[in-house]
Amino acid sequence: MSAPRSFLFVRKCDGFHQPLMQLCGGRASKRLYSEASRNTPNFGLLFDIDGVIIRGKHILPSAPEAFNLLVDKYGKFRVPTVFVTNAGNALRNDKAEQLSQWLGIEVHEDQVVMAHSPLKMFDQYFNKQLLISGQGPTLEIAKNLGFCNTATVDEVRRAYPQLDCVDHKRRSLNVDEQAPKIPKFDAMMLFGEPVRWETSLQLMIDILMTGGDLSASPTAPYPHLPILACNMDLQWMAEAHMPRFGHGAFLLCLEALYKKVTGNDLIYTALVGKPSEITYYHAETMVQHHARLIGINHPITKLYAIGDNVHTDIFGMNLYQEYVRRHRRSKKHVAMQGARGLDLSTHDFKGLMADQCYSVLVKTGVFNGQQLLEHSPRDFLPVESKLQEPSITVKCVLEAITNIFKKEKFS
Repeated sequence: MSAPRSFLFVRKCDGFHQPLMQLCGGRASKRLYSEASRNTPNFGLLFDIDGVIIRGKHILPSAPEAFNLLVDKYGKFRVPTVFVTNAGNALRNDKAEQLSQWLGIEVHEDQVVMAHSPLKMFDQYFNKQLLISGQGPTLEIAKNLGFCNTATVDEVRRAYPQLDCVDHKRRSLNVDEQAPKIPKFDAMMLFGEPVRWETSLQLMIDILMTGGDLSASPTAPYPHLPILACNMDLQWMAEAHMPRFGHGAFLLCLEALYKKVTGNDLIYTALVGKPSEITYYHAETMVQHHARLIGINHPITKLYAIGDNVHTDIFGMNLYQEYVRRHRRSKKHVAMQGARGLDLSTHDFKGLMADQCYSVLVKTGVFNGQQLLEHSPRDFLPVESKLQEPSITVKCVLEAITNIFKKEKFS
C-alpha cells in the first residue's frame, strides 16, 4: 500500500467499498467500535520490527498474512497491538506510516514505541542543556519528547573544530565564526549510533572530562554528567546475511574508552529501550490505551512480546514479568533497571495491569540457534539463563500469531 496516511484506505467487501477508518475519532469510528466481536481478547501483543516484520527495508513474506489475522473486515484491529522497536532514528508518526505501508493496514503513532519514547518520563531534564547524538531528525525527536535546549555533535564540532582530528582529510584548525556558541552542557542524550563514531566518541569523552564546558581544562569530575541513552542492541538484522553492529556496540566503545581514560566506570542515568523494564511498562500502558480505543473495556491481563533477539526481546519481556511479580508482591514502587534517574514516586503506575507476560522468539532475524556469547547490556548483568529462554519458539511471525490464538482460544 502506497497511499499517504492522510487518506482513508478502502477495502472491497461484500460487493461495495467500506472505509478503513482511522484509529481515533469520528462518528464512523465509534460505530465500528460498537461492532466488536463477542470473542474479545484479554491479551495484547508487542511486536519487534527488525527481524520480525522486516529485514532492512524489505517486509518478510509471512508478515502481511499474520497481520491480516489481527484486523476485522474493515481493517480495524481486533487485538490490542503495539510495535516496540529499539530504533531511535525516526519520529513515531514516520515509523507508523512505514508500518502502514508495509503491512497494508492502518497503524497509528500511538501504537509505536521507539527506543527513546520512555525518555518523556525524565522531565527533570526538559530545560537542561543537552548534547544529543544519533541519526535522523534528532533535534525534532528531542523537542517532541519535551527537551528544549539541545545541541548536536555536528554543532559542537563546528564550534570546536580542533577537537575533531582523527580524520586528517577533514581536520581543521579554523574556527567557524558563524557557528553558534555552545553553552555548558548539563547532560548527554544518545538516541542511536552516529555516522562518524570517532568524532562522537572523542567529543563525548571531552564533554565528560570537562564537566560539560569544552572551553575548560579536563579535570575528569566524578560522578560525571548524566547520560540518557537509548537502544542497547549490540547487533541487529538488516538485509545482510549476518547481524550488523547496533547502538549497543557504540555504547560498549564509549564505556571502554571512558574506563581506560579515567579508571572509572561510565554511569547511565537512563538506559532505555529493550530490554529495560521501563520500556515494557511504557509499552503496556499503550497496549491498555489501544484496547480502549478498539472497544475493549476490560483490562488486558496477558502480554505477548514477539521478537528475534534473546538478549533484548526475550530477556526484556522476561525481566518485565519478574518486575510485575515484584511490584504486585510489594504493592509499592519498585526500582527499575536502567532508570537510576527516574523518581518513581512521581508516577502512579496505574497502567500496570498485566499479570502474565510471555516472550515469543522467531527465527527470521538475529537468532541463529546457538547464541553462545553473552551480549546483554553491561548494566543488566549478571543474567540468569532462564531469563533468556522464550516461552514460545516459532519459525516466523505468522506462526507466532497462530500459536497465540490457539493458546488463547481466540479466532
